[in-house]
Formats: sequence, structure tokens, C-alpha cells
Amino acid sequence: MADHSKVLGIIANSTDAGQIRCIRDNATRLGVPSVEDAAFRRLVEMLAQHAPDSIEHDFWKTIHAFEEILSDERSKTVRLARTRQKVVRVGVKQTLIDFAMKKTPTTGFKKLIELGHGDLTGEALILKHGHTFAADVREAARRRLGNAGVDVAGLQLQKSRK
Repeated sequence: MADHSKVLGIIANSTDAGQIRCIRDNATRLGVPSVEDAAFRRLVEMLAQHAPDSIEHDFWKTIHAFEEILSDERSKTVRLARTRQKVVRVGVKQTLIDFAMKKTPTTGFKKLIELGHGDLTGEALILKHGHTFAADVREAARRRLGNAGVDVAGLQLQKSRK
């Protein structure tokens, strides 16, 4: 197994989205999932321009993650225009509530789960920032994540370590 600590260090310290995308593309091409995942997570962290660990920052990480995934799939830049418009109309918190309370999961939820990014779903953010949401919203998020096979206790444990 190759040591990727040097490239992981570059990823962790980079502030250049283009450089991170290039590293991610190379890791995908070379079949190095640990580097690909680290680059993906650093990229969405960088693109979210609010205070780290705020609900707004975490929300925009989720949006950028799904946009990156769709852009990769479609080989062109994709923006979630309707979601962005909704945030302007009703705000981040209400948008997250609407995600969780829908009868069926959003396409973004399904895709993030499929790719192993359950911690980046809107439902995971509701649990992370649970003190700002009503009990029924937290329960809906917990149920949806559980039904998708996400270790909800692990998500909460991750939150408490910060």
C-alpha cells in the first residue's frame, strides 16, 4: 500500500480549488479512494464560505458536495438553482426542515448516501445542529438516515468530538 501522506498534506493545506480538483481527478483516475475522498471533502469545505461548523457553513458544504457530484456525472458545471432560490426565499433552516419532512428523500440525499457521504446530507446536519430543530424534524431526519443504513450514533459521536 502506497503512502499518500504527502499528497494528503497538500490537500489539507491547499486553498486553491483548482489544485484540489486536479488532485481529486488524478486520484479518481489512479484508483486512490482515500486521496479522492480527502480532496472532495477539502473542496466542499473550502467552497462553503460561512463560519466553520455553523449551520450555514455545513449546509453549503452539502450543496457544494451535490453540485460537484452532479458536475462530475454530467461533465459540466451544475448549480442547484432551485435550492439556491429557495434558500433566498425561506432560509437555510427551513430548507433543511423541508428536506427532512418530505415523504421521499431528495435526489441529493440518495446520491450522497450512495457515494458514502451520509454525513453531508441535510438530515445529518439537522442532527448535528439538533438544538435548532424541533423534535419531530430531528426524528424524521434520524429515521431517514437509519432507513438508509447510516450509523446515526456515529454521526452524533462525530459531532460531540468537535
